[in-house]
Amino acid sequence: MIKHKNIFQKITIALLFSVSVFAQKQARIVEDFNKNWNFKLGDYPEAINANFNASDWRALQLPHDWSIEGAFDKDAKTKQAQGFLPAGKGWYRKVFTIPANWKNKTVSIEFDGVFKNSEVFINGKSLGVRPNGYISFGYDLTQYLNFGKENLIAVKVDNDSQPNSRWYTGSGIYRNVRLVASEKLHVGKWGTFVTTPEVSAAKSKIHLEVTIDNDNASAKEFKLVTSIVNAENKEVANYTSTEKIGAKTSEKKIHDLVLDQPKLWSTENPYLYKVITKVYEKSKLIDNYETPLGFRFFNFDSEKGFSLNGVPTKIYGVCLHHDNGALGAVENIHAVRRKLTLMKEMGANAIRMSHNPHSLEMMQLCDEMGFIVQDEAFDVWKKKKVTNDYHKDWDAWHKQDLEDFIKRDRNHPSVMMWSIGNEIREQFDSTGISITRELAKIVKSLDTTRPVTSALTENVIEKNFIYQSGALDLLGFNYKHEDYKDFPTKFNGQKILASESVSALETRGRYDFPDGIKAWPTKHGAPFDGNADWTVSAYDQVKSYWGATHEENWKTIKKQDFMAGTFIWTGFDYIGEPDPYPFPARSSYFGIVDLAGLPKDVYYMYQSEWSNKTVLHILPHWNWKKDQEVEVWAYYNNADEVELFLNGRSLGKKSKQNDDLHISWRVKFEPGTLKAISRKNGKVVLEKEIRTAGEGSKIDLKADKTLIKNDTYDLVYVTVSMVDKDGNLLPTAMDLVNFEVTGGGKLVGVDNGYQANLDSFKVNSCKLFNGKCVVIIQSNGKNENIQLKATASGLQASTIKVEVN
Repeated sequence: MIKHKNIFQKITIALLFSVSVFAQKQARIVEDFNKNWNFKLGDYPEAINANFNASDWRALQLPHDWSIEGAFDKDAKTKQAQGFLPAGKGWYRKVFTIPANWKNKTVSIEFDGVFKNSEVFINGKSLGVRPNGYISFGYDLTQYLNFGKENLIAVKVDNDSQPNSRWYTGSGIYRNVRLVASEKLHVGKWGTFVTTPEVSAAKSKIHLEVTIDNDNASAKEFKLVTSIVNAENKEVANYTSTEKIGAKTSEKKIHDLVLDQPKLWSTENPYLYKVITKVYEKSKLIDNYETPLGFRFFNFDSEKGFSLNGVPTKIYGVCLHHDNGALGAVENIHAVRRKLTLMKEMGANAIRMSHNPHSLEMMQLCDEMGFIVQDEAFDVWKKKKVTNDYHKDWDAWHKQDLEDFIKRDRNHPSVMMWSIGNEIREQFDSTGISITRELAKIVKSLDTTRPVTSALTENVIEKNFIYQSGALDLLGFNYKHEDYKDFPTKFNGQKILASESVSALETRGRYDFPDGIKAWPTKHGAPFDGNADWTVSAYDQVKSYWGATHEENWKTIKKQDFMAGTFIWTGFDYIGEPDPYPFPARSSYFGIVDLAGLPKDVYYMYQSEWSNKTVLHILPHWNWKKDQEVEVWAYYNNADEVELFLNGRSLGKKSKQNDDLHISWRVKFEPGTLKAISRKNGKVVLEKEIRTAGEGSKIDLKADKTLIKNDTYDLVYVTVSMVDKDGNLLPTAMDLVNFEVTGGGKLVGVDNGYQANLDSFKVNSCKLFNGKCVVIIQSNGKNENIQLKATASGLQASTIKVEVN
């Protein structure tokens, strides 16, 4: 009995200790504030009042983008650049209760992004306005709250002045919102800055600056503890100091630590640590704050390009806009992870955040997945690009916006360069000198560990006043790949990167047989011989007049050792900017992957060049007219040659010559099987087959997950394909497919990647485009398995189930 009693006492003590530790970890309370909002389009200034009747307002969960829910309209004020979708004004309201025991805490609200011109009200009081739709911001609510009672928050969003962007922005509270409660003595907003002044595999120094806010009416003495925790959640270094701070003040405290044998962060192994900052008052934990930490060192060199941790590394980058296809601007970490996973599997190791601050989730995932980030602040300065863009807010807001941008993102190890602008108009007049110097100075006042760059279009020195400022550490040039070879002479001693390149045009699954490289159009406003269905061939042979094909650009970049790398325009198609076509085209053609997240053929060219994967990809499909001459391309790597067979007959072996990136055959079509075999030293490396598809037999459903959480956020993407009785894709199928979702999910988007599809992203049906479309299902919070049922005329219904945890 005594023995059993001792065991019981030990268990009890252990449980009490666990509860105590858990309670201590909750010193800072961070609550998801996305749920239970009400929304209505229009202008309702009286909605700030508690007695306002909002019974006819729509209930929803944030993040939310009302533009993506609207209809495409040729006469929309947003115009072609934003995909002909509506903008306007809207209001959000939420009634919530604050616990009475929070009365002695500091309570704030954090918005990751509201597009745009937001004004936030709490219990009828205005907290402030924020014009910039991409900036994260927050407000202290404490003095206006009714503790233990109901409170009303209202948010006005004004995206009515159009056009205000050169791409799709979305409208509304489109990123996450949090409520944060801390003791009066706490770490300030974005209050830590961690740097690694010396890094090696043997030893690294860690320098931590912590901004402490004391909202108390009296001075305080406190203990500040810094812990470095590894990816296995084990503490590997710590430092403690006793500090003092005055009443109603904010002060910076410094901790310096050393870590032996740190694991280095790299694109192949993005090992992450955490800095856990704890504040104790009289041995009581009163605040805790986490900061990401990655140990890495990098260098840009004028002759050798870029290196990471001492290893020469070419930057294989893509530019990304912030929209998530059929979700619009709505930010969802699962959508971002899917996007980045596709880029990683292609071989990309870098992301340029075009042309504005992106979400916190994007930054976190770039850290976790191993992407080098060019973090970009502005698309315009004082000089406009469109009538109502950021130039109107420049004078009043650019300093605070830039400072907040740097403070939020400077702890992310993935960030390796700050871009202060993209194709800025001040490049061409002397004001570019003073503004560049001002912005670079602001950046350097907050972070000296990364170079400052800007994406330039002008490589004639006498015309480029941003370059003449002398304030850039790294020169980024957009396009004009033919001129790169002259840069070491022209920009002697300068570090250089292709900050934006390519702008080639493709539609997934459309094949016009190549007859040379074309520019559509040859110059701005010039007529061109496009396709009647608003498509562009998926062969890499059509480009914008200012750009290059993918192959032209990459052949140039890979030869230039001095070039740190390239950022392709773009990784994905995005809503808006549907060059070269007018309405009904409403999304871009530039992506390596289409808007639905389905790769175009050129994806495999990059995979064969940028990744370690063994690749053999042949195009086009194999459904043509009898005896039609078809050009067959093959992208491959890790092999000496590829042999092509048609119905078992060899059509010959081919190898890439000189700087070729693909090989090709001209083949007279006959139905059957086209087969490619790659070999190295005579041994088979890979085999790929494409078969002629017969009549449609069924709808094939493939989910990217078999299990999702019932948290109301998790997503599953289902690729929908029409196949024949043998499972071959019907590559030209355009059938309408209807969808029904039951159980623990709801349909939140459909898309087929066709750039001129004017059907809504938010309906329960979608036409296949070249055989495929995608359905996006989101958890609805029910703990029930999800079932998707797909039906099409003349075919048996297909279903797929996804388990919900």
